[in-house]
Amino acid sequence: MVSVCRSVTGTSVAVGLIAALTLAMVPFRGHLAVATPGLVLVIPVVVGTIAGGLAAGFVAVVVGSVVYDLVFIPPYGTLAVAHGQYWFTLAVYAVVMVIVVRVVNALDRAHSDALTHATEARHLFELSELLVEERSVAELVETIVVTVRTVFGTRGVALLLPVDDRLRVVAASGEPFSESELSSLVSTSGLPVGLGTNMQGGGDEPRAVALTTPGGPVGLLVLHNVPGALTDRELLMTFANHLALALERAQLRQTALHVGTLEEVDRLRRSLVGAVSHDLRTPLATIKIAVSSLRYSDSNLSSEEQSEMLALVESQADRLDRLVTNLLDMTRIQAGALEPRHQAVRADAIVDDAVEALGPANGPANLQVDVPEDLPLVDVDRLLVAQAIANLLENAARFAPEGTPVTVRAATTPTSVRMSVEDQGPGVPPTDREGIFEMFSRRDAGGRAGLGLAIAKAFVEAHGRRIWLEDSSSGGACFVFDLPRATALVAAS
Repeated sequence: MVSVCRSVTGTSVAVGLIAALTLAMVPFRGHLAVATPGLVLVIPVVVGTIAGGLAAGFVAVVVGSVVYDLVFIPPYGTLAVAHGQYWFTLAVYAVVMVIVVRVVNALDRAHSDALTHATEARHLFELSELLVEERSVAELVETIVVTVRTVFGTRGVALLLPVDDRLRVVAASGEPFSESELSSLVSTSGLPVGLGTNMQGGGDEPRAVALTTPGGPVGLLVLHNVPGALTDRELLMTFANHLALALERAQLRQTALHVGTLEEVDRLRRSLVGAVSHDLRTPLATIKIAVSSLRYSDSNLSSEEQSEMLALVESQADRLDRLVTNLLDMTRIQAGALEPRHQAVRADAIVDDAVEALGPANGPANLQVDVPEDLPLVDVDRLLVAQAIANLLENAARFAPEGTPVTVRAATTPTSVRMSVEDQGPGVPPTDREGIFEMFSRRDAGGRAGLGLAIAKAFVEAHGRRIWLEDSSSGGACFVFDLPRATALVAAS
């Protein structure tokens, strides 16, 4: 139908142009050579061939030859020819015009084929981007139906993927499909019939294109109407192959991410158990022994010994309480619920809070505080920073040799107040300092890293600052961090 309409249009254009040119040349035909109108009438033949194809070109040749004979070859107004040379001129015109029609038509078809191939190459290039772009399955299925509908001009496209062992529509574009139309393409088992391509025949009834990869079927692409041309159907099959690969790749990426998440959760779970099992076991064992001694001891314990046992139970219970607090704090950090509540506070008041939170049993036995009272106020969350300092003090208390001091210092810098916690323990090798603040890390030989340091880092970084590790003058470890200065003049009580 399209080719017939094109031929009619081309013929009309050619005939109209012949009439216009003839009317324009008639007043001057007495002054024109016989061959001149023939040359001019080449134009309608070329235009007709380009506009309507081969059939329109041949019609233009016939009409042009008749008009040439009637109007421009004596005697005028008849098909008779006065001289033999005019017959030769007319024959040459007809033969040349036939050759021109064939050449112009071949060039036009070559140009059309080139445009078609260029369009196909562009569509394939656009489609190839689906293979390299990092898209989720949800984004990809929407892109697939929109791309297919746009490229092939179908009324509607739907993509069916296996969901709960049945094929279900996961994305659609254009005119929707009815349940009866989909059921005619999908068997009662939920799988496409034969998992083949049902594109033969014509009409607007729905057609199915299976999306398959070397690993097996991926899904089913349903179209309201498929292209009629063989080249278009072949392009659709190429599209289907590329889409299947892109879809399989996105599904595999999603599965890999899910598996990676599960592996990370399992790793954290095992790391968490390994990190807290010792910290839980030690105070629990101590509490159990102390309570058992108080309850079942055959010998009579003095009041002083009983007080020592009770103090031990209290200190170990405080240690367990701090461990649970650290775990809850880490949960807040991982959930993104850590929001500092800033206030102007004195640095020495924060240190006092940290020492009080630790208690005498869990803090350093020999604590030295070098925090001047006249330091600028800091703009921080008092509870978070105190918890960070308490964790650093508890860490230092574990590794400071007996009788050696643990020192807390504070000093001013041009933009902040710098605080440090220093011990005289074994220190940390430079190669292990980068990962010492990682949760559950045990990279250094002394096992200094752990949950407390990870929480201290998170609390400091919540204020937009960083914490790092330096060598102390005694060869131990020195944890250093900056706190922002406050603009307020009155400290919080």
